Amino acid sequence: MNLKQRLANRPPVALLLTGGGARAAYQVGVLKALALSMPRAAPIPFQIINGTSAGAINSAALACYASCMHLAVRKIEWVWKSFNSHMVYRSDFIGAFGHLLGNVMRSFQSGHLNHPPASLLDNSPLRGLLNEVLDLTRIERNLHKGFLDAVSVTVSSYSTGRSVAYYQAKDAQAWQRVKRQGVPGRISLDVLMASSAIPMVFPSVRVKHHYYGDGSIHQLSPLSPSIHLGAEKIFVIGVEQPKIRAPLGYEPHFPGMSAIAGHLLDSVFSDTLQSDLERLERVNRTIGLLPPKTRDKHRELKPIETLVVNPTVNFRDIADQYYDDMPLAIKLLLRTIGVKRHSSSSLTSYLLFEKNYTRHLIDIGYQDGMARLDEIRHFLGLDE
Repeated sequence: MNLKQRLANRPPVALLLTGGGARAAYQVGVLKALALSMPRAAPIPFQIINGTSAGAINSAALACYASCMHLAVRKIEWVWKSFNSHMVYRSDFIGAFGHLLGNVMRSFQSGHLNHPPASLLDNSPLRGLLNEVLDLTRIERNLHKGFLDAVSVTVSSYSTGRSVAYYQAKDAQAWQRVKRQGVPGRISLDVLMASSAIPMVFPSVRVKHHYYGDGSIHQLSPLSPSIHLGAEKIFVIGVEQPKIRAPLGYEPHFPGMSAIAGHLLDSVFSDTLQSDLERLERVNRTIGLLPPKTRDKHRELKPIETLVVNPTVNFRDIADQYYDDMPLAIKLLLRTIGVKRHSSSSLTSYLLFEKNYTRHLIDIGYQDGMARLDEIRHFLGLDE
């Protein structure tokens, strides 16, 4: 029995890649460690792929090359190792400050006009990059050939306040719960741009009749799409930073706008995942207390196993090391809200799309992946 057949015969496993802007380079390193432990022609070891924000872009790339794990990771790694800020957003003086001035001037115009969405940065170069490196039609072919069961990308609706998971699947029912729903539809460039539109930093994107932004904003249950699409195991690669226990005491300065913005992004990209994992653990314990007859009668009640890999180092400190790699126009723009070298804000670590920084994060992800490789392979059923 070859690896593809063995993977098809095990319980469905989902990969969940969370958001985090430039921090998502870390995910590539973890996936690289896993890929190098697999046969060269092996398919990806996940039947279901779910992504949010920058993790959605990584997820889509994996889904495009699902027939070969090595090729998929090499494609993603090549992009992340070649990054410059101008590939993601306008980072020249005219592009950066002209975009900001345009937002100000439009605020004086009539509210009845259909203005372009306002944002700190213009991320139109990202659309061009994704259009160049991703052939999203391959997702449907990989679903048809059996390399995938489902792919989903989560966006947040500014119109309804819902978390919406757009998914492509061989066989899955749409779902609707409080503040979240699953909608069948092709994973398009607009959906990826919407999912990665960091709030206030990048503009919202219109998909059909709604305006959407970063998928992490309203995502109260990040594990939900994986479960609804049939996963019994979920492998999560997050970007939550190690906890620092700071002693309570007198603080001479109030938190500035940049620090508050950084805290908001940290909360958006990590806090909901931890609470959802805790909720899942409670559900699993409750199911374990049910009598066997009750569990047999309600087969939809099943425990879900999870494995989470998060960074072992703080990306804010690493971003400080590469602060000078950031384009001068962006540094001056960020200084207007108090973001500078060694500031207390983590905003730089999300926006530093420069290859020296992203390569460093890939290396950290690779080291963390290698340190837990046996655990990961056992979870995925690859050590049999």
